[in-house]
Amino acid sequence: MGQNKWIRIIPVAFVMYMLAYVDRINVGVLLPSIQKDLHVSASAAADIAGIFFWGYMILQIPGGILASRWSAKKFVFILMILWGLASTACGLVQTESQLKWMRFLLGVAEGGVWPAVLVLLASWFTEKERARANAVWMACLPVSAMLMAPLSGILLDYFDWRMVFIIEGLPPVFWAFVWLWVVKDRPQEAKWMNDAERDQLLKELAKEQQKMVKSDGFGVAFKNKTVWYLVAIYLFWMSGFYGYTLWVPSVVSTFSKDSTMMGWLTAIPFTCALIGMIINSYWSDKRMNRTQHVIVPLIIAAISIIMGQQVESPVIQMVLLSITAIGVYAPYGPLWAIPSAVIPATVLGAAMGLQNAIGNLGGYFGPKFVGQLKDMTGNYHMGFYVLATCLILSAILTWALERSSRKTV
Repeated sequence: MGQNKWIRIIPVAFVMYMLAYVDRINVGVLLPSIQKDLHVSASAAADIAGIFFWGYMILQIPGGILASRWSAKKFVFILMILWGLASTACGLVQTESQLKWMRFLLGVAEGGVWPAVLVLLASWFTEKERARANAVWMACLPVSAMLMAPLSGILLDYFDWRMVFIIEGLPPVFWAFVWLWVVKDRPQEAKWMNDAERDQLLKELAKEQQKMVKSDGFGVAFKNKTVWYLVAIYLFWMSGFYGYTLWVPSVVSTFSKDSTMMGWLTAIPFTCALIGMIINSYWSDKRMNRTQHVIVPLIIAAISIIMGQQVESPVIQMVLLSITAIGVYAPYGPLWAIPSAVIPATVLGAAMGLQNAIGNLGGYFGPKFVGQLKDMTGNYHMGFYVLATCLILSAILTWALERSSRKTV
């Protein structure tokens, strides 16, 4: 049932967020050039990359609310135009301070997209499909890294880092109009669905909602213990995730000084991550188990990070970087299936916005820890130990959430 929705909704959302994720991948590839050109330390470079997430949190909760009460489709369209312009503007800066401001504004523009799309998917996919839908959509993250890391490296051989920002900032503006034309907010608006298919889907979604405890409003999200568990899980996970993701190109640059080769080598771990995401999420849906499929990958990632600091062989380091990539990306589908299973739909948008807003600050703290410790010690070892610790804490909190929750997720 409902194969059309997989074809009509997921691919357009996939490309849309793949274009957004470019802004978190290209900065990692460009950081060595930015550091050299603007004469900044590793800690300052981490600020340039991570300040994005302070802007990113601003529209998280309003984004979830607007998506629920107004229109996810229209809201994302506006944001795509704005973030495309902000991304292009990153290439027009002349100072470290200007680049930080542009990265901050870019984060603001992209901030409401994630909760808006999760609300959209919850309107289209039933609980038993949701981990798979989330994972297929979120597969855009490693795919974006697979494609854009090599492309950024190739462009860097022909242009300076400013021009790379400009070139890679234009596609979202064009894709915004494809999104507006194709995507619908809910099944009732989809003329391409037949009546039987639409009625069956709406019946299943309504049946799921009847089983959930009703809420009085969005303020309940701030008082819900489960929401704060999810916030903490996500904060520690994102600290490890982005700390790893943003510094991988710099680590890989120690293997090769050629920009193109660095880009291709950086794509290897993310290719492995894509495979791991799909398999883990499919298995999670089949078993209808979420927490195990979050905890196990995080523990594996933490162990491989620690092991990676004990070896010097570039080949073994690349293998361990790839295992870590699988571990930090694989939880995406199962973890984002948990909120809609344990949180009332009436506060789901605000709850996921809160989770994503505070949790994504890990995108600042993770890289910052690595950058500061790199400046202090001259290598990445201590910083990556901190990232491993964050992933372990996220796994422990996920286990604690399962123990405390009255629902089986």
